[in-house]
Amino acid sequence: MKKALLVVDYTVDFVANDGALTCGKPGQLIEESIVSITQDFLNNDELVIFPVDLHEANDPFHPETQLFPPHNIRNTPGRALYGDLKNVYDANRDKIIWMDKTRYSSFAGTNLHQLLRERHIEEVHIIGVCTDICVLHTAVDAYNLGFSIVIHKSAVASFNPEGHEWALGHFTNSLGAKVII
Repeated sequence: MKKALLVVDYTVDFVANDGALTCGKPGQLIEESIVSITQDFLNNDELVIFPVDLHEANDPFHPETQLFPPHNIRNTPGRALYGDLKNVYDANRDKIIWMDKTRYSSFAGTNLHQLLRERHIEEVHIIGVCTDICVLHTAVDAYNLGFSIVIHKSAVASFNPEGHEWALGHFTNSLGAKVII
């Protein structure tokens, strides 16, 4: 079965202590796992995609404007990849697909579905942040599109511990996903 890795929103704004909408310590604790899983997929010549949240400054029309502080604003340091993942990306730009996304799901308003189908991908592995927001919505869309889903528990985090735990159960119980370490 052909598989792909989606590394969702692992940016400074979502992970660093001073990030605009940070997971903080939980997001930082998964860095080693994020980097290791990403490197494993790259070493095996498997598809790696970085769907990364993108917002415009002072956008009154985006629905998140009412829910969260401004984050991942175009051309700001907060939108940069966090920690060692940036080094992995810089060393493998020719092997990684960067994908701007403007909604929670990596499928919404992007060509992700097309990219996966063109490459005959049947299984998507999802890592990143936030477990109960962008990772969850990406997994729901993957389920609805007929993909097998694998969530790496050691490589997802949220600023909401209850939401994180709920989402881990939802992946298995409602989406039939495999949740692995």
